Amino acid sequence: MNRTLTHLDKLEDQSIFIIREAYSQFRDVAMLWSIGKDSTCLLWLMRKAFFGNLPFPVLHIDTSYKFKEIYQFRDMYAKEWNLNLIVARNEDALAGGLGPDKGKFRCCNELKTIALKQAIAKQKFKALYLGIRRDEHGIRAKERVFSPRDEDFEWDYKNQPPELWDQYKTKAAEEEHLRIHPLLGWREIDVWEYVKRENIPVTSLYFASKGRRFRSIGCESCCGPVDSEADTIDRIIDELRTTKVSERSGRAQDKESDYMMQKLRSLGYM
Repeated sequence: MNRTLTHLDKLEDQSIFIIREAYSQFRDVAMLWSIGKDSTCLLWLMRKAFFGNLPFPVLHIDTSYKFKEIYQFRDMYAKEWNLNLIVARNEDALAGGLGPDKGKFRCCNELKTIALKQAIAKQKFKALYLGIRRDEHGIRAKERVFSPRDEDFEWDYKNQPPELWDQYKTKAAEEEHLRIHPLLGWREIDVWEYVKRENIPVTSLYFASKGRRFRSIGCESCCGPVDSEADTIDRIIDELRTTKVSERSGRAQDKESDYMMQKLRSLGYM
């Protein structure tokens, strides 16, 4: 029987195609799981793509400054979904007392970017799946679905391969590794509609309590809630149809400026 594909069906099909295409090219691969809605949505798609059993690890970069709800959610679903979870931390930086009080840029670079680089080098990953979206931040709009990083894991945003008619540059040079972005064309509202359709679990931080909720989560010291009464997925979707507030408006602004985000990403930030 013929069936009419919905918008979500098309997004799902395209993402699963990208996931499988990448795995056909690389075996030394992992998925980066921040425990946020986007990466959890991606993890759901990957479990679908591989019929419930991921054939590679899931990597969580732990700064030690995440919300307690993030750690609880991670540990619960890593066990329930039988994930091969790798937790990576920049132990030297943490032992030296590095934290948000030393500056958001330095903190992010050392506890996230350098920790990620260390994990890639240690595990010898040739490619990483990430759940970023173009609409989330202007700098991410420069990304490609298959985005090369050089031997120092750095991103040359001025030299990205063309991607026309869903034709991707899936090969990497010997010294390169790739970041793979199956959700790049999704919007925030698409993610929430898919979460609703698939009944995907997400952390309670996204739901309003006392007139406030988080739209973007990460380190507790860098995230603030926005005014909202959206305490269910349906109400979140309704809110997104009319809101003029930026998704990342609750993030630390010295990190979220276009220049700072571009600089962080050029150094290898997620």
